[in-house]
Amino acid sequence: MFDTVLVANRGEIAVRVIRTLRRLGIASAAVYSDADAGARHVAEADMAVRIGPERAAHSYLSVPALLRAAERTGADAVHPGYGFLAENADFARAVTAAGLTFIGPPADAIETMGDKIRAKETVRAAGVPVVPGAHGEGLADAVRAMGPPVLLKPSAGGGGKGMRLVRDPARLDDEIEAARREAKAAFDDDTLLAERWIDRPRHIEIQVLADRHGTVVHLGERECSLQRRHQKIVEEAPSPLLDPATRAAMGEAAVRAARACGYVGAGTVEFIVPAGDRAAYCFMEMNTRLQVEHPVTELITGLDLVEWQVRVAAGEPLPFGQDGVPAARGHAVEARVCAETATPAPGGGGAVAFLPSAGTVRLLREPSGEGVRVDSGLAEGTEVGTAYDPMLAKVVAHGPDRATALRRLRAALARTTVLGVDTNTGFLRRLLAHPAVLAGDFDTGLVAEAAAGLLAGPVPDEVYAAVALLRQEALRPAPDATGWVDPFAVPSGWRLGEPPAWTTHRLRVAGQEPVAVAVRPGEVRVGTGPPLPARLLGTGADAGADATGERATVRVACAGAVHTFAHAVDSGGHWLGRDGDAWHVRGHDPVAAARAGAATGRDELSAPMPGTVTVVKAAVGDAVRAGQGLLVVEAMKMEHVIAAPHDGTVTELKVTAGTAVAIDQVLVRVAPGEEAR
Repeated sequence: MFDTVLVANRGEIAVRVIRTLRRLGIASAAVYSDADAGARHVAEADMAVRIGPERAAHSYLSVPALLRAAERTGADAVHPGYGFLAENADFARAVTAAGLTFIGPPADAIETMGDKIRAKETVRAAGVPVVPGAHGEGLADAVRAMGPPVLLKPSAGGGGKGMRLVRDPARLDDEIEAARREAKAAFDDDTLLAERWIDRPRHIEIQVLADRHGTVVHLGERECSLQRRHQKIVEEAPSPLLDPATRAAMGEAAVRAARACGYVGAGTVEFIVPAGDRAAYCFMEMNTRLQVEHPVTELITGLDLVEWQVRVAAGEPLPFGQDGVPAARGHAVEARVCAETATPAPGGGGAVAFLPSAGTVRLLREPSGEGVRVDSGLAEGTEVGTAYDPMLAKVVAHGPDRATALRRLRAALARTTVLGVDTNTGFLRRLLAHPAVLAGDFDTGLVAEAAAGLLAGPVPDEVYAAVALLRQEALRPAPDATGWVDPFAVPSGWRLGEPPAWTTHRLRVAGQEPVAVAVRPGEVRVGTGPPLPARLLGTGADAGADATGERATVRVACAGAVHTFAHAVDSGGHWLGRDGDAWHVRGHDPVAAARAGAATGRDELSAPMPGTVTVVKAAVGDAVRAGQGLLVVEAMKMEHVIAAPHDGTVTELKVTAGTAVAIDQVLVRVAPGEEAR
């Protein structure tokens, strides 16, 4: 067994691996970029080594830096986690060449299955059904011959990056260009393949485990059909779709696929299943690493997959064959908590845009309790930037049956609070209550179809009331050394012979219109609504001070009900959280806003998220059409196209390729046709 393992990753997966290493009595060595110097995985490891600056391309992807860290820490093995270099055959070879053990499959297996084209040919030869498709020279012509719809996929990678669904032949060339660009950025390889798109499919994957002694087993399936932008957000095991015969057949096909490439370790074989015919499953790809969703398999089998990765890499045989695999116990469901904001997409039509978010975690509360597990890389003070993947944590629930697991997960998400950065926690909670999810009757299109109805509703009056009361309280002067407070300095609105005057606080939540909230003793009035009885309640066990002295919980009585919020303060205003949702409420200065609006106007396009400009498609003086792509902004490995709002002329271009931009930063101005002339 190993003495020290270098964990060549970050965030929640690094914390997860470190936890198992500690249980096995193996020392853990972490690595970190400058942006992660205070990260949780660094604090929890037995030792940690700085490997470079913030950008992933210069740190977590630097093979020489990782090997130097292994040497410096005395590591005798390297665990790659997932993402970054986990499926990089050259990295596996470099680790082995350095005299270390790579805790993962052989480099040849990674190489075979990492190339989607080669992978399909390999498993087809082993008798595993595959999705029809095309690749190579003349891809566009081959796709046109196939006819829409088709799915463009990078041959060299996964995770939904670079995948493009093409239904309109007129957009094919643009989509191929964008897919190649994303593939090159993510995997340094712009090779694509196209596959026949299967409408309304289910995405089912099989967990396999193989040792160095010829034993290959499967541990059952995971249902991964709840996705957005081809990226999973909720997974469960077992799948509510499969019957015992199909489950067994898919498991056997996954084992054949693993044997075909000489697989060793933990891996996942992914299948697409057409709606209405679960027996017509087809191979999509094999992920030659630990999956993000591995906890649901662990919870129903009782196996620690990281432990078995380590034991297999150390040469130990599996203690069971397929007949000895632990039978599934109950049901498990996982939800991925991501740093993102879900908002109605421009142009209407019910579409929803999922945009990366960034910020500092001001308050963190993670759930616990019977059947609840959290895999997280978060800590209070964590800086969430846009250089890395947006996933922050995974909340997982297990129960004796599916209904119990879903109920526990919804409750756990309600108890999950991340203030300081927008997350999808509330969206996930509402998704898990959707009738189709409860019935187990859904496909990969459900999230897109249902997303508009899963967004948070209007900001509740009690949120505005709580912030206005907190701001009002902050106006109260502090007592002097004798404890005396000048009554005329207290903002009570007192007037001789008349009711107290209102004090107005103008507030705004991003994406919402500003609201004027009037306050006087015992009452608030939100916008044009009627006065409501309201007051902040005294501090107590539920409204005590956190380490910074700010109240981490705020309780407010409003309109006859008591509301409790998690609470944090930053330089921009107040964060309130409840039941998985969070609101960042800021003060609104209408004069400053009017000046800013006059300076920018509707013709100026701003960054919808913090990130980096990767492509500039227009220049000053260019005539453009409404909807024409002008710029591409990338954040957290996702692209967002900035399009012209109307026909006109580009009169200002404030960025170039490579420019780092902040949210709402003005990028380009397009004057309407008349103005341009």
